[in-house]
Amino acid sequence: MSGNNGNDIRRDPRIEVNAYVDYTGKEVLLFHHIENISLGGISIKSPTIEAVGTAVELVINFPEFDDSVELTGEVVWARAEDEGRMGIKFIDVDPEIKARLKLYLAKVDTFYSG
Repeated sequence: MSGNNGNDIRRDPRIEVNAYVDYTGKEVLLFHHIENISLGGISIKSPTIEAVGTAVELVINFPEFDDSVELTGEVVWARAEDEGRMGIKFIDVDPEIKARLKLYLAKVDTFYSG
């Protein structure tokens, strides 16, 4: 993810979901709003911003489906001045986890149904 700069090219579109994320970087931070998500990463709001390049452990919670997925990510952009926002790309995603994530996204957006 590279932020909103007009040159933003992704394989998978970002969608809005009713979900939240817990993440561990320098600190453990719980229950943060996901602005949008794709199979490649997420954008979140958080009062604590990690430095670009920081590895984070993520637990994405889908309350509508009473389930969650655990992923590792890397902060690729961070904006403290923008109400605390970060873009995190998923790294080394297990195929089973990716399939579960795609299943949840397909329930929200038809792009992921195919």
